[in-house]
Amino acid sequence: MPLHVAPAPAPALRSVLTALGSPTAVREARTPSLRAAQGPATPELPLPVHVLDRITPQGLSATRLAGWRFLIRCGDRAVAAAETMLTPDGWAFSHFFEGPYVTSTELALKQAESLQQPYQPRLLSVPGLYMLTLWLHGDTTADGAEGHPAATDLLVPLAPAPPGIAAHRPHPVADLLPVLTLRATRLPLLGSPAA
Repeated sequence: MPLHVAPAPAPALRSVLTALGSPTAVREARTPSLRAAQGPATPELPLPVHVLDRITPQGLSATRLAGWRFLIRCGDRAVAAAETMLTPDGWAFSHFFEGPYVTSTELALKQAESLQQPYQPRLLSVPGLYMLTLWLHGDTTADGAEGHPAATDLLVPLAPAPPGIAAHRPHPVADLLPVLTLRATRLPLLGSPAA
């Protein structure tokens, strides 16, 4: 089944296109992969990036939209990603990056294409566990910028995943959430004495 990619806000896409077209428009240097890229680099597959700031002993707390991520394709593969963020003036380019999550995201999206049910792809970051997942939301008509994971949605941990959690294996939220809850509630707060 094809994935139903939610459209990114037009200003977010424009900010990425501007950054790609004008290196002086960005504060940071392009990534080595972008500098070495042969041919045009195009932003594709916009994914809303949601952040799960807290997992309580009772389970999932609400997520918040942190930005939109675009895979930057050059030729037949993604060579980097571009991140946008919401500012008081609207959507703005944040930065380019590369690394394992770019390749892992591309692989997870290809795997998700083979699933029987249609999904809306999103990214879910769990900073407390240093974890990023491809979030496959079952409501393909939903606004990609809103909502939280439903029990029947799938989470696909991206590599590198935390120890003991298999990367690239789809987990129903109802199955993975108890594992994340247990791990998150066992971690001591930064600066607090260990028990």
